[in-house]
Amino acid sequence: MQAISRERINSIDLLKGLVMVIMALDHTRDYFHWSSYFFSPEDPEKSTLPIFFTRWITHFCAPAFSFLAGISAFIMGTRKSKKELSVFLFKRGLWLVFIELTIVNFAWYFDPAFRSPTLAVIWTLGISMIVLAAAIHLPKKFILVFSCLVIFGHDLLDSIHYPGYAWAILHDGGFFEYPNGYHLAIVYPLVPWIAVMSIGYYFGSFYEKDFNKDKRRKYFNVIGLTAIVLFVLLRALNIYGDPFGFKDYDAMSKDIISFLSPNKYPPSLLFLLMTLGVTFIFLANSEKLKGSVVNFFSIFGRVPFFYYVLHLFLIHFIAMVFAQLSGFGWEKMIWPDFGMFYPEIKGFGYGLSVVYPVWIGVILILYPVCRKFDTYKKNNRHKWWLSYW
Repeated sequence: MQAISRERINSIDLLKGLVMVIMALDHTRDYFHWSSYFFSPEDPEKSTLPIFFTRWITHFCAPAFSFLAGISAFIMGTRKSKKELSVFLFKRGLWLVFIELTIVNFAWYFDPAFRSPTLAVIWTLGISMIVLAAAIHLPKKFILVFSCLVIFGHDLLDSIHYPGYAWAILHDGGFFEYPNGYHLAIVYPLVPWIAVMSIGYYFGSFYEKDFNKDKRRKYFNVIGLTAIVLFVLLRALNIYGDPFGFKDYDAMSKDIISFLSPNKYPPSLLFLLMTLGVTFIFLANSEKLKGSVVNFFSIFGRVPFFYYVLHLFLIHFIAMVFAQLSGFGWEKMIWPDFGMFYPEIKGFGYGLSVVYPVWIGVILILYPVCRKFDTYKKNNRHKWWLSYW
């Protein structure tokens, strides 16, 4: 395998940082916007364009990060043996699943009883790494074919449903209720997320030293534009690629919301074409970007998991303070379930004029912390545990 310089690839750090920052906007909206407790921001009948686009811009985060995690795994593999990389991916995958079920779940709910264990994005990244730990031993072309078959073909399974955990974890997702108010929420089933990471691993080979940068830029632009055109065509024709399809409401704002809302849980083909198409185009055209703004976002991209955990605790804590100061009561921010399904929280919340400043404040608070941790990682590369954060 052709070596890749130990110098980090700025465009990858930049994109990781951007999606981390944008992701925090969605989570701030979850806690602070009044509509979060009443309706989906993607409901054409109830939402507005400002609310919708506050949510829509964050759709790019999970696909981009899963794809970039695959690229990063390939790059790491240029400095390790296949066996070493496989062991690392397996261990880190298990670590992510553990963190999802403990620290991350607590950060979301602040519920010491853990009444709503949730399998979400960190869990699916962990399982995807475990699958990738085995897949890297296969030929790269096989990985590409497998990934494309899953991404383009998994919507054929939308009409197939089986009761129980196995199919919910694999494809459908779902909620499983237990006595005394406990339930398990499977928000991110494994298909097709495992394929998003594995196709990222394949495209990591485009960052090998002997791969021409201009050719990479051309390929990524073509792939990205093709994905977006295919998304528009399939969405307009309603023939394949999404379980719900586009609905014409004869009202421009509602039509826009419907058109740009392919299914995310699980992500349909159209959802991945829309989001990964933009991801490819950004990677193609951001390699030469430099400056203080790039450096700002790249800090978050170099310590994404550390930032992810901190931002959930910080947003939830600030929401608790706002609830207390507004007379609503901090106790109601300790959730037995996610906010939309927790009736006692209805009535709390603010407009977007509050959501956006709180989001910016969260980013500004976390920036110096992430910068210090990034410096610590750079100065302590020999400490094995840092590679898990």
